[in-house]
Amino acid sequence: MPRPVATQLSDTTQRVETLIREIRSERVILDSDLAHIYGVAVKALNQAVKRNRERFPEDFAFRLTTAEWEALRSQIVTSRSHGGRRYLPYAFTEHGALMGQLSLSLWERDEG
Repeated sequence: MPRPVATQLSDTTQRVETLIREIRSERVILDSDLAHIYGVAVKALNQAVKRNRERFPEDFAFRLTTAEWEALRSQIVTSRSHGGRRYLPYAFTEHGALMGQLSLSLWERDEG
């Protein structure tokens, strides 16, 4: 028997909550986690941000500093099977995450 929609939403919310981190006194989600939620490659998400930088002011999305990334990496398990990241990750606030989804949708529309 299918689970009620309210239970499914609660489970999803709880999973997303585990991905939220506090950086610079902001609750953020990293680009890799956000890309996973949206079902796109991290590269595609970051390209959408770069193409639409005016839609992502500093209070929507920002790149982590080397010190922030090193501190965060010591707290989370990261995969090095593909050599690790080449660039410092973006951190998205709630507003930035929503704008990321919109930017990806617009990009897919224009590409398709």
